[in-house]
Amino acid sequence: MSLFAIIYMIFAYLLGSISSAILICRIAGLPDPRQYGSHNPGATNVFRIGGRWTALAVLIFDILKGMLPVWAGYYLGLTQFELGMVALGACLGHIFPVFFRFKGGKGVATAFGAIAPIAWAVAGSIFGTWFIVFLASGYSSLSAVITALLAPFYVWWFKPEFTFPVALVSCLLIYRHHDNIQRLWRGQEDKVWSKLKKN
Repeated sequence: MSLFAIIYMIFAYLLGSISSAILICRIAGLPDPRQYGSHNPGATNVFRIGGRWTALAVLIFDILKGMLPVWAGYYLGLTQFELGMVALGACLGHIFPVFFRFKGGKGVATAFGAIAPIAWAVAGSIFGTWFIVFLASGYSSLSAVITALLAPFYVWWFKPEFTFPVALVSCLLIYRHHDNIQRLWRGQEDKVWSKLKKN
């Protein structure tokens, strides 16, 4: 990697470290998502706390902080490997944010944003998988885990040169969902449907 790419990856990490869930909840006068619900500073937990519009704002911000560095990297002349590392940097920032004692969210929205610029077919396949599993099960966590498992195969099919960094991102996502996987196995994971019906 070039020196510029390393510096740019650090920038992507710092951008990813900005927790929109925590900041938006503060602005809206809502409880700290790290102290409420699942204790995860992400869109799903913010949905439980503040409803759909607050969660939508968090979701959009989290997607953009993964998407914008990678997209801009194309125009800055970064190589494919360097772009993959920038995507990884943004996800690492969201999951281990330097501004919030390295305790961040699960990284699903940021990972989607970082992977989406690779190819629209990849983005569509990832979103379609998440949406279908969510509609069928009602579990956001199950949707994320299955999508993370399949994402490297989608990338390998459409853009094989990005398979390795995307596989690293997928491993991070699955690791961050280990508690959810255990609750799913025990049948103790909460579905999102109940909250949707109330809103």
